[in-house]
Amino acid sequence: MKLQDKVVIITGGAGGIGSGMAKAMAKEGAIVAIVDFNEKAGKSLEVELRSFSPKSIFMKADLLERERLPKIVSDIVGKFGKIDVLVNNAHASRQANFEDITQEDIDFSFGTGFYPTLYLMQAAFPYLKETKGNIINFASGAGLSGQKTQTAYAAAKEAIRAISKVAANEWGEFGINVNIISPMANTPGVEAWAKAYPEMHQAALGQIPLKRWGDPETDIGPVAVFLASEDSKYITGQTIMADGGSIQIR
Repeated sequence: MKLQDKVVIITGGAGGIGSGMAKAMAKEGAIVAIVDFNEKAGKSLEVELRSFSPKSIFMKADLLERERLPKIVSDIVGKFGKIDVLVNNAHASRQANFEDITQEDIDFSFGTGFYPTLYLMQAAFPYLKETKGNIINFASGAGLSGQKTQTAYAAAKEAIRAISKVAANEWGEFGINVNIISPMANTPGVEAWAKAYPEMHQAALGQIPLKRWGDPETDIGPVAVFLASEDSKYITGQTIMADGGSIQIR
């Protein structure tokens, strides 16, 4: 039980990689607060999580409502008395060729991914100082490799990587670890991408040395558990490539 009684916030936790991490962490004893706008999926997952972790909860929130972000943190602290781990997983974006990207596309990607990550980190900071806690943010191979049609998404993901490294340097003295996962997993978003761009999807699969898409719970979940646990206390500011070897950072 590597995360026994640790309070974990996971944004975008109702589905995809978020739900996979939530299950993996709950099974390791964490009290998981999943934050998502999808109430039906969130409540269903809450029931499932409580079979492993009876105190786990679902909280409905729209991360585009920037003024509400600090309240997410304060409400969870009010309920559980602390925060040990913040996982900024939520992100949505629209695909288009570079020349067709609009300001609205950029604003949507930054509004659902970058800004919630930034402001939730700031809101959680005083509580993570108390617990010497952990932050897990999310990058993407789309940003690291410059994937076609992913301008808005890639820009926001690389911005998240940048602020994560700054926070790791500034907050290390308080015992706060900040790390980044760059995953490759079979999620509803990937399935939608496969339908829209089948040739690109197959090409991406062919570039994975392990020749398969990762599983959100059994492949990405354990990486998140590790970064949330005491086992990773001497690791910070790092991008962990949980992508089957598709991108090898040198």
